[in-house]
Amino acid sequence: MEKSPALPPEKSGSFTCREEKKQPEPTRNLSMSALKNHGRTPLEREERPEKVVEEEEQIKEGEEKENGEEDDGGDDTPAAPDLGSASEEIDRFLESLSRLVDGQNQADGPVDRPGAPEASVGALLELVDREIAKYDVGEDRHVPASLSCQDQGEFSLLDAVDRASRLAAVLGAFPSDPGYRRVMDRASSVVQRAMAFLEEEFRLLLEDSRGGGADAGGKWTPSPQGSAHENERSPRTPGQEPNSACAEEDVPPAYPPEIVERLWRIAGSMLSAGYETECCQVFSIARRNAFEAGLSKLGFERISIEEVQKMPWESLESEVATWIKALRRSASVAFSRERDLCAAVFSASDRPDVAGALFTNLVRGVVIHLLNFAEAVAMTKRSAEKLFKFLDMYEALRDLLPQMDTLFPAEARDQEDDDDGGRDRSVPSPGAELKSEVCAARCRLGDASVGIFSDMEGSIRSDASRTPVPGGAVHPLTRYVMNYLKYACEYKNTLEEVFKEHQRAETASSSHDDVDEGGTPNSSGSSQGGCSGGGRQNHRDGGSVKHSPFAAQLVKLMGLLDANLGSKAKLYKDPALSSIFLMNNGRYIMQKIKGSAEIHSLLGDSWCRRRSSDLRQYHKNYQRETWGKVLGCFKDEGLQVKGSVSKPVLKERFKSFNAMLEEIHKTQSGWVVSDEQLQSELRVSVSAVVVPAYRSFLGRFQQYLDAGRQTEKYIKFGPEDLESYIDDLFDGNPNAAMKRRA
Repeated sequence: MEKSPALPPEKSGSFTCREEKKQPEPTRNLSMSALKNHGRTPLEREERPEKVVEEEEQIKEGEEKENGEEDDGGDDTPAAPDLGSASEEIDRFLESLSRLVDGQNQADGPVDRPGAPEASVGALLELVDREIAKYDVGEDRHVPASLSCQDQGEFSLLDAVDRASRLAAVLGAFPSDPGYRRVMDRASSVVQRAMAFLEEEFRLLLEDSRGGGADAGGKWTPSPQGSAHENERSPRTPGQEPNSACAEEDVPPAYPPEIVERLWRIAGSMLSAGYETECCQVFSIARRNAFEAGLSKLGFERISIEEVQKMPWESLESEVATWIKALRRSASVAFSRERDLCAAVFSASDRPDVAGALFTNLVRGVVIHLLNFAEAVAMTKRSAEKLFKFLDMYEALRDLLPQMDTLFPAEARDQEDDDDGGRDRSVPSPGAELKSEVCAARCRLGDASVGIFSDMEGSIRSDASRTPVPGGAVHPLTRYVMNYLKYACEYKNTLEEVFKEHQRAETASSSHDDVDEGGTPNSSGSSQGGCSGGGRQNHRDGGSVKHSPFAAQLVKLMGLLDANLGSKAKLYKDPALSSIFLMNNGRYIMQKIKGSAEIHSLLGDSWCRRRSSDLRQYHKNYQRETWGKVLGCFKDEGLQVKGSVSKPVLKERFKSFNAMLEEIHKTQSGWVVSDEQLQSELRVSVSAVVVPAYRSFLGRFQQYLDAGRQTEKYIKFGPEDLESYIDDLFDGNPNAAMKRRA
């Protein structure tokens, strides 16, 4: 005779649509130790459901029989077994039935079946049903909760539910037996009601036990680590160590150890009864809400792409800082603790993949939420001031990847592909897929950073102002570019990584290594696009020096700045002032480079030596243009006529010198050399050349002028006066007066 298939216990369609009741307190007494109906007033009895009242009266009558009191009806029905004996009898029945199933599979003929202990089963199920009904009407809400049986012989509700679940599952193998069928239907009904109750209890424990909240110190604890228990059914193994990140943070667990154990026991009961979907759904929703609450405590709220695009940069910059804090906090503390919690709560399950799947789905939801914001920021309009926050976000995502390697080992799972005739294929693990999402978002931020930095070329080229800076001072473009590069090069390692990744992506997408029209460096590290600095370096070094892509871009920017300053220097009509302008800007650039080890290492010693040589040349040009004519007044050529000094020529020489010195003082005292060292070097170098020449000229030819008025008329300045006037130069004070020493 063909055996009918086993019918599993029927599940409720949904445990979330039950009649709305006032939510109980988070702590309940789930033990079976207080099942007796103590004395109540008639009003209290009228308010309770009729079925519950009748059942309680029957229990009370049974207790009176046990105490020797005679029933009015004189019924001789034997008393129902106590819970301990009923449980033992049910366990023996389940063991016999399991052996029967094994023997029936091997036997050829029918096998005798043991009779169902309906009295014991009825007592067990009735008490479980009554206990749940008592909680449904709100009784004993404030009794201290205990899911574990501490007293000897005490029968816990979860143990009773587990036994009823096993009973329904085993009896499902005998659907044709009427007696078994009655017991199975009764057990299935009670299990279904118990699962609804446990689901609600599971949800309340997750939501009401400080899960995902902030501790007294204000630290966000989005997920606790499971606590160790001493009994053999502990959610954590004795040798398991707390997560190192949590130990470093010294954050107390959000769930007390006893709550973790209660969650663990409820989860074990629900999964054993086949209610895995309902249990996992409640856990996932509660923990996701806890994470969102934790992110909200840090100030990070869910923002749409449209809102990010419309947000002013000042506001968005603050949101980016909060995002970085939330991401780092999640990666360093929250994720590892959530993994421990999942493992602790679901360690009693026969499905070891349940905890991993729950953890993966939760982390994926949180990470995707954070990545959506990062991608929205990367899509905003580019501007120079955004570079640094983009790089901060890039670094945060880059640092997340090693931590994800710890949370999700990078491995592939071999999965059978039935559609391909049983051919094995390697499928990336969920952790690997999530890492791929993180890498994609990081690359988008990297590409945006490369674009912003490269846009500096356009900023330099577009600065074509035709108004010279007064006094030959440092140009605002020079200050802006060098300060920007100084701050940018504080991210030197990150920018080098970003440019290398960008170059690899471009190389992979093209069949050649040439640069595009935008001037992105090619794989050899050289640069194109008319950069005088970069081209000059490659030419002078014979092409032997190869830069990283970022260094090549930096050299190119410096060359563009140099060319732009050269064009602006031509706006000055006075060649000497043009040299002062180039000296001022060149010295400012060199000082910034010396103050930044990152820029110096990127540009190299050779580049810096050439720029120093250029500065010396500007210095020589200034001296030649300004003081060359002055020194020409001190030459002996042309002063002697027929072997004697010509007084008219000598007088003209002194007059020319006086006029040139007054003009130089009047003009160049208004010029600006803001660098004190450069200013001192200029004055000292001029004095070292002009003053000795003037002193020598006076010593040789002063005697040829008549003493008195003639001497005072032509010799207006002494050597000391000349030194004083030179010290007035480059102060930016055009009104400085020439005063002779007494």
